[in-house]
Amino acid sequence: MVAVVLGTALTALNTAPALATESPEVSSKAVNDMSGYCTTCWRNARLHPDNWTDCTQEVFARLLERVTPRAWDQVLSAEGDERREFMRAIDAVKKRSQRSRKWTTNTIETVADRRGMQERRFTNELDAVRQAARELLSERQQRILQMSFEGWSVKDIAEELQTPAERISDEKYKAVCKLRERLQRSEW
Repeated sequence: MVAVVLGTALTALNTAPALATESPEVSSKAVNDMSGYCTTCWRNARLHPDNWTDCTQEVFARLLERVTPRAWDQVLSAEGDERREFMRAIDAVKKRSQRSRKWTTNTIETVADRRGMQERRFTNELDAVRQAARELLSERQQRILQMSFEGWSVKDIAEELQTPAERISDEKYKAVCKLRERLQRSEW
């Protein structure tokens, strides 16, 4: 594990030749301890376990840029510049990983098209109203409601059906009351 993490970090930086003479001086205990510390940080930050290895390697890559491998033994043992750089690297990687997770989640929610769901709900409700209307209302009341849904005013409906507007208004009111009662009962 130590060799893989250290090798990957060195390769990622394209600095393997420059640090090749220093790598034997890095103790495997220091790398293992830092790796374990990183794993604990990723768990506490609730990062997905699939990302832990990549995040740890990124921390080592950042450390190689800022701290000489000879000083890695001091990273967890004493307060100092090495420890501060290690903590900065962990924090930066953790925040980057958390931001990428939030971005992915929000993007999916943003892209989701809810119009289809709303249209289906509206269609289902309209079908329920039509079914109840066929069962409860006379053909005349059904026609009055249909014309009303299409945007006809009471006055226009009255002229079309050659009936007084008051009568159309009354029939429309009674039809709506019947439908409302039926649909409210079916909800319970």
